[in-house]
Amino acid sequence: MKKISYLLTLTTICILFFTTNSFAQDFKKLDVSPMDAAAYPSSHNEFYKLVKVTYSRPQLRGRTIESLTPNGKVWRTGANEASEITFFSHVLFGDKKVKAGTYSLFTIPGEKEWTIILNYDTDMWGAYSYDEANDVARVKVPVTEGKESLEAFSIAFDENATMYLAWDTLRIAVPIKKQ
Repeated sequence: MKKISYLLTLTTICILFFTTNSFAQDFKKLDVSPMDAAAYPSSHNEFYKLVKVTYSRPQLRGRTIESLTPNGKVWRTGANEASEITFFSHVLFGDKKVKAGTYSLFTIPGEKEWTIILNYDTDMWGAYSYDEANDVARVKVPVTEGKESLEAFSIAFDENATMYLAWDTLRIAVPIKKQ
């Protein structure tokens, strides 16, 4: 009787061990548009941030910006989920007063200028359920051209808290200032 009990316990432990290991090695493939974040101040040594953007980074992969972000159409400002921007203090976003909080970040591309949009709706996929009635602020900014071409869409901040959107040689600059 002891021998059967011992064998049953040993068999159960072996089954659990091998079953757990086989499931632990089942990983999904890497996302081709990985999530990223940019913050100001950008140094990890700076504890108090003014702004942080969470977004996914689509790649050009031989495509044009215009095919991925058609002029005049609302874009989620990245890939996958709509990008989100958090202000930890009240700010001037361009020339618009914005209260501290988290907002979706959308853009409307144009040939000579882009409209940058902050919207109350968060936690959404893409711009499919974008509702203009929930806009917090809209800022129009000129399109400029950079010297370097970037394969992946990128967001960064300079030493003055200006937020830059960059892809290929396209550059968009949005000034942000603490109120």
